[in-house]
Amino acid sequence: MTIELTDRAARPAPPRRGRHAMTGTVALLVLAVGLSDLSGVRRPAATPTAGVGTGAPSSTAPPPPAPAPSVPSPPRVTTSAVTPVGPPAALGRLFYVPSEQVAGRERVRLRSWRPGERPRTLTELPQVAALANASVSPDGRRIAWVDPGRAATLFVADVDGSRRRTLARHVDAYCVTPTWAPDSRRLLFREADPLGTPGRFGVLDTAGRRTRVTWWDAEPQGCHALWSADGRTVAMNSATGVTLYSADGHRPRPVPHLSGPSVWRSAHVASLSPDGSRIALTRTRPHEQTGDVGRLLTANAVLWTRDGREVSLPTGGRELRQVFFRPDGSAVVRVRAGAGHALLVVGRDGRKVSEVAEPAELRGMQIVSA
Repeated sequence: MTIELTDRAARPAPPRRGRHAMTGTVALLVLAVGLSDLSGVRRPAATPTAGVGTGAPSSTAPPPPAPAPSVPSPPRVTTSAVTPVGPPAALGRLFYVPSEQVAGRERVRLRSWRPGERPRTLTELPQVAALANASVSPDGRRIAWVDPGRAATLFVADVDGSRRRTLARHVDAYCVTPTWAPDSRRLLFREADPLGTPGRFGVLDTAGRRTRVTWWDAEPQGCHALWSADGRTVAMNSATGVTLYSADGHRPRPVPHLSGPSVWRSAHVASLSPDGSRIALTRTRPHEQTGDVGRLLTANAVLWTRDGREVSLPTGGRELRQVFFRPDGSAVVRVRAGAGHALLVVGRDGRKVSEVAEPAELRGMQIVSA
């Protein structure tokens, strides 16, 4: 094989790679940095030199040293308060209402969100109803509410606002607010006269054109009713803190350690497990404010209803904000996470199944159904 040396000389040499090329780059950086470090040292004046082709002295100073190359700052590392765990779809669809009164607004919107989707805006509600008594059916299709400004009228509609119906007037809007049965068809409510004096408890069948009510022959002294998913238990806040009843309002059974000499009180229940064995609620000390009769959907503890012991939740030390039990015994748990919230699905066995970050635009809202 013949090698043409002239061709080799004319051909540009390939760039050096690997360690040698890196060494050259480092040398240039060191040199540049070294020159920049000398910027404060006084240099002697340059000696004039003859200009090319003129013979006259040149007054042009030598070029200044090259500035040190700017080294980019390392990217700022931020640690997210939420580490996604498990399948996001396990969370299902959640419904939200404002968490507190919105100034200057008489009506607000129900919203919903499912992981992987944008939050949706649904039916419009009177603000007082959204905060005090609006209730989404377990199947997520309908919503019931009482409008105190319209003769305390009980309404039912699809969550998008369609097919709205008037079911009853003079209904309790603040204490025993409408509570769906597990079949998403019947509603537990209580009568209230125009002055707000409470009356009978009734279970209203929303199916069909004619309204049918089955009246209880019991009158529990309680507020904020919850109906377990197995249909057997109704829980209410009572003079003893929290009391469980049979589905017809009989056989009261107080949850221990929420009254008397106990160090805890509760005036607000949020969710009841399917078999009535656990309850999510807000606990306070005897000297702390518990708020008025209006409902509070927040929860800072989950208790065993039989003995009042606290149920441990895998919150990772974060502040518990809301808990909603689901028909399969799992629970949706909302916790503080940085400036927003994280949403956990906790299995019946108490283990975390999944965790996702809640959209920032829902930060000022509260879950009303999960």
